[in-house]
Amino acid sequence: MTALATLNRRLDDVFHIGKGVGANRVGGTPEEDAACELAAAWMQEAGLEVEIDDRGNVIGRLRGRRPDLPEVWTGSHLDSVPEGGRFDGALGVVAGLDAVCAAGRCERTLGVVVFRDEETGCHGSRWRVRHGSLPGSYVELHVEQGPRLERAGAPVGVVTSIAGIVRCTREFEGRADHAGTTPMDARTDALAAAAEYVLRVRDVAVRIEAAVATVGQLEVEPGAANVVPARVQVTVDARAPDQERLHRLVSELGLQDAHYEIPPVRLSPDVLRKEVERRGLPVVELTSGAGHDAGVLAAAGVESSMLFVRSLNGGASHSPEEHSSDADIELAVDVLTSTLQRLAGP
Repeated sequence: MTALATLNRRLDDVFHIGKGVGANRVGGTPEEDAACELAAAWMQEAGLEVEIDDRGNVIGRLRGRRPDLPEVWTGSHLDSVPEGGRFDGALGVVAGLDAVCAAGRCERTLGVVVFRDEETGCHGSRWRVRHGSLPGSYVELHVEQGPRLERAGAPVGVVTSIAGIVRCTREFEGRADHAGTTPMDARTDALAAAAEYVLRVRDVAVRIEAAVATVGQLEVEPGAANVVPARVQVTVDARAPDQERLHRLVSELGLQDAHYEIPPVRLSPDVLRKEVERRGLPVVELTSGAGHDAGVLAAAGVESSMLFVRSLNGGASHSPEEHSSDADIELAVDVLTSTLQRLAGP
């Protein structure tokens, strides 16, 4: 069986754990446990030393000739959102295992890691930062989860930073009135005011390069079709690639009391840029609008980099429509393998 065939079989094996419509391995469930157990078995079969820490993170190590030197890790996560995609997280784990095995024994120890419960806040990597040993370098391969590489005609992209995320709720007060008997000019409609704010959220984000902002949740009271809304709560998710733009976004949207979920984090793009250039490919640099374990490790001082693989189907992700081609995946694994060899020494 070829390396690509093995990789696809492993992706299928993970996907079928809890499979319904899409991937269903929510963090902390028996399905996520089963996926991690399967990955640990693959690592053992490949001859790696397997550690499972107290949080359930799985690390498989190929010991280097100089085990005293800082280790080099790759990997990702195996949990999914409900009805998620085949590649999100899982590709980084199975490709990471392939790359570590292909790289072979190096001066430094190579490791492939499965971080637990990434989708709801990178809980596994956050635990590891506080309670466990960390590598000197970390390289995460991940599908882009967006359309930019497909639009650029590029098979892979180098991530320069991970956007900061701010979430906040805003409330709008009105007055409940009868929908049939209250004249339009006599109403104080909380939902109408909220709707104007939702459009403002969109317009402000459009004006700030690489920023995004979303209102994806509304709570309307009293919530009856024949009652003018008296109260509306909207939830805003605002993201930008650096602190300056994130601060501007927060300020212009009036979110100064917002909770900063994740600060913006700079990655180390030079680690991967050299390998992409060496293959004669265009170096497409991207900011990740989604959070990743690489960002947690980077914030903790680990030299961290991310290689995005082109997402097809318009960049569909967190969806059964998620897809990346075999050719792009093969190329990405090759880039990852060479990068690990260079970082870990001959």
